[in-house]
Amino acid sequence: MEKLPITMADEEQFESAESGASKTIPKQCSALRKGDFVCIKNRPCKIVEMSTSKTGKHGHAKVHLVGIDVFTGKKYEDICPSTHNMLSPVVKRTEYTFVDKTDDKFLRLMNDNGEIREDLRCPDEELGKEIDAKIEAGESFLVTVLEAMGEECVVSCKNLSSDK
Repeated sequence: MEKLPITMADEEQFESAESGASKTIPKQCSALRKGDFVCIKNRPCKIVEMSTSKTGKHGHAKVHLVGIDVFTGKKYEDICPSTHNMLSPVVKRTEYTFVDKTDDKFLRLMNDNGEIREDLRCPDEELGKEIDAKIEAGESFLVTVLEAMGEECVVSCKNLSSDK
């Protein structure tokens, strides 16, 4: 049996370290419900309102969706035939133990494996004030990080339970 020569393509390495999982999945519009996540204008949104029109003489029933961007809070609307697919973002929630806040307003967080991350900025407005108040009071707390479509942000915080 003859051995083939190794070519340059055989030796190339992949630059990406991602798992290859999709950031969105298709979902039929009629299967969406209030509280579900959906992409509207290519942004991950949580559905806050939806209504379905009746089938007209020119085709499908239409679904009117109103969603709030999970990262910016901006309101988006879309209308889609109920039989068509819409993209639904894969949303992941992770809880981290708060460790510290740096001088440049980044949070130092620890996961369950003891690994530290310092790449998330402390949110502004109400949540940022709540985090600052907990830091000032010397409380131990968890922060919840929401990840969707390659973006991440801190969305909530809660006190550590004493029953651990």
